[in-house]
Amino acid sequence: MRVLYVEDDEPQVRALKRGLERDGFAVDVARDGEEGLWLATESGYDAVVLDIMLPRLNGYEVCRRLRDAEIWTPILMLTAKDGDHDHAEALDTGADDFLAKPVSYLVLVAHLRALIRRASPARPAVLVAGDIRLDPARHQCWRGEVEIDLTPRQFSLLEYLMTRAGDVVSKTDVLEHVWDDAFTGDPNIVEVYVGYLRRKLDTPFGRTSIQTVRLVGYRLDPDGG
Repeated sequence: MRVLYVEDDEPQVRALKRGLERDGFAVDVARDGEEGLWLATESGYDAVVLDIMLPRLNGYEVCRRLRDAEIWTPILMLTAKDGDHDHAEALDTGADDFLAKPVSYLVLVAHLRALIRRASPARPAVLVAGDIRLDPARHQCWRGEVEIDLTPRQFSLLEYLMTRAGDVVSKTDVLEHVWDDAFTGDPNIVEVYVGYLRRKLDTPFGRTSIQTVRLVGYRLDPDGG
């Protein structure tokens, strides 16, 4: 899942970005409100984590302008303040959830995952495609009764394919949702990681769930035999 984090405190940026990437998220960072507004407007994100006290444009105004532009990306607003007025204003400007800093990383990630699930009504807490199960909160994957060990990037790729199970997704789609916007390497990295997944999820079980659609992209077939 791809997340935009809008925060100007560099130590917090480094800590949260490192944690989210370890848990399989692709994370883009904006360090002021104007940059955050531009990125959230121009790019597709599964969620935005938005601080309130920002240079150039505060979080309330960023949120308000996104909603005025009919951009409905889920927004989790963070504030160092802890008053009812601030929480009410966060919700009134269009935020979907809020947390007062300092906040436990585990609590923040739990709120973020719940927010993304609520934005996709058909998406359960544990994803299932055929006999493949994926639990993002526990970072566990199974094929049948066999647990599969995946790296964070492999996990994120499989999570994206499972949320689009049966659909064909292009290489560009995968890069946008699984890698962050700082990635400037070879787009064929997608093929490499699809290969990793096949060797772990398909080959040992004699299956072909992860399919290549020539000249178009990739598809996860839940019933792929």
